[in-house]
Amino acid sequence: MEPDVNFGHFDSLDSLNKNIPFKEKLVSAHQSIKEFFPFVARIAIALYDPKTSVLKTFVHSSGDEIPLSNYQTTLNNAPSLKEILDKRRPRIVNNMVTFEDGKHEHTVRLGRQGYAASYTMPMFHNGVFFGFIFFNSAEENVFKQELLNQFDVYGHLLSLMVINEMSAIDTLTAAVMTTGNITHMRDPETGSHLDRMSRYARLIATTLADKYKLDDDYIEHIFMFSPLHDIGKIGIPDSILLKESSLTDKETAIMHTHAQKGHEMIDDLLKNFNLKSFESASVLRNIALFHHEDINGKGYPEGRKGDSIPLEARIVAVADVFDALTSKRPYKEAWSNEEAFATLNKLAGEKLDNDCVKALIANEVEILKIQALFREDSYG
Repeated sequence: MEPDVNFGHFDSLDSLNKNIPFKEKLVSAHQSIKEFFPFVARIAIALYDPKTSVLKTFVHSSGDEIPLSNYQTTLNNAPSLKEILDKRRPRIVNNMVTFEDGKHEHTVRLGRQGYAASYTMPMFHNGVFFGFIFFNSAEENVFKQELLNQFDVYGHLLSLMVINEMSAIDTLTAAVMTTGNITHMRDPETGSHLDRMSRYARLIATTLADKYKLDDDYIEHIFMFSPLHDIGKIGIPDSILLKESSLTDKETAIMHTHAQKGHEMIDDLLKNFNLKSFESASVLRNIALFHHEDINGKGYPEGRKGDSIPLEARIVAVADVFDALTSKRPYKEAWSNEEAFATLNKLAGEKLDNDCVKALIANEVEILKIQALFREDSYG
């Protein structure tokens, strides 16, 4: 008797095997979950930044209904979520009326969307908290005890998907940091500079989200990748990189090669760590290669002009210049924010993108918070 073998079953989560954006994978997982639990109207993931205690929206499966996007808050400003972390256990809310008197913006915005119940799981990796998964329902009293074990399975699957996405970035960052120790010892624009400028970049991107239709995952990748913008400086000789006086034309030309060198190094890292299929790699490449292009076409390495410069590179350029101006260096004192803003306005439309400059200047209060948290040390 021949074995009863057939291939008639279609894997409902087959899209998770493909090289597609993380958000598309989340939407696919949501559709699979709805086959068993049709009341699940939304799945969302928020990531936690331990350096600032900030919780940031990352991805969601809400379709065109986006109750909470491009949003961040400190964990202390979200006491109901902080309680979940403190207890290190999921939270079931089967009637959102419980929170109808909530005054926090995220509570109000979710309430307006009409969600009636929720199941929230904290995410941990090797015991370290890194965010939350939210299952939202438009119906009350649906997250019953006998169903929660199944939601736990889906929640941990989604958590592993996030970890996989973050691990690719962490692998790149670790590889860069390993060799980057050389840069940290040689390049004066390191240390707290990377912490500040990456958060300035995120401020700019978040402010421009509505105008440019930017998703949270794109914004998060700009934040994650911006510290790698000058990786190519590893290949610049000390005699040029550390020179305190003006560079000669020949030395300037060599310094300008760091953008192309950075692009090549990133391609090597992606290849060597088997990350060539990493979906957001283009954002990383563009930041490294094009962050010195000028809006007027007089930058390098390709002399790109205006909108032909990728947005992520335009964003990082403004963040990088602003922090360079407001930071103390061996050859200069730190400028005040007001002086730096005035210079950015002069450069807007010529060297720097006008929208990006306006977006940064509009966030002076947040800039001051970042500067207070990541102050200059003796190494810059």
